Amino acid sequence: MDGVDEPADEPRKRGRPKVSSDEDKRTHIVEIARRVFVKYGYAGSTTAVVATEAGVSKQTLYKLFQSKEELFAAVVGAHRRLMLDLPRPAEDLPIAESLEHIFMIDMDEEKDADRAGFLQLVFREAAQFPELIDILQHEGMLASRQHLADWLSDRRAEGRLTLDDPASGARMLMDMIFGGMGPPEGRAQAWPDRAGLLAHLRRCIAIFAAGVGAS
Repeated sequence: MDGVDEPADEPRKRGRPKVSSDEDKRTHIVEIARRVFVKYGYAGSTTAVVATEAGVSKQTLYKLFQSKEELFAAVVGAHRRLMLDLPRPAEDLPIAESLEHIFMIDMDEEKDADRAGFLQLVFREAAQFPELIDILQHEGMLASRQHLADWLSDRRAEGRLTLDDPASGARMLMDMIFGGMGPPEGRAQAWPDRAGLLAHLRRCIAIFAAGVGAS
C-alpha cells in the first residue's frame, strides 16, 4: 500500500505547502462570505453565491466548510477581531490606554459601520434563525469575553490592577462599552454626535481603571 501511495504524495513536496494554501483560501472565503451575508442576509445567502463571489468551486468551499451554518460561524469568529483586539502582545501602556485600543473605540467610521452592519444582520434575522444568536454567543461574545478575562488576569498577575474576579470584570467592561455604544440598528439615534460617544466610552474606561486601581 505504501508503494502505491508514495508517488501521489511526491508532487506535494514542491512549491507552497498545501496547508498554507488551504488557510489562505479559507481566509479569503470567510471575508467574501461576510460581505455576502451582510448584503443578502442569512436567508438570502447560499454557499453557491459565496463560492461564485469568492472565485472558487463549490467543491473547494465544501472541503473547507461543510454547511452554511459552519461558514457563518467562521465569519463570526473572524468578526470577533472587530469587537475586541485580543489576544494582543504585551505592551508598556497605561491600563486605560490599552483598553481603549482593545475596544478600538477610535475605530474609523467605515470600520465601525462594518462592525455594526454585521451585528444588525444577526439581530434582524435571529427570530427566523435562532441558531444565529447561539453562534454569535459561542463564537463571538463568549470567546471575546474569555480573551478579555485572560488579559485582565495577566495584568493582575503583573500587579498592575486589583480585581478579585477577572471574568466578572470582563463582563462588566463589555456591558459598559458595548451597551454605551447603543444598539447597532439605532446607533445614530442613540449618539447623533460621534464625539459625544467617544467621550462617553473613554469615561467608562477611566472609571473602570480607577476602580481597579490600574496603573
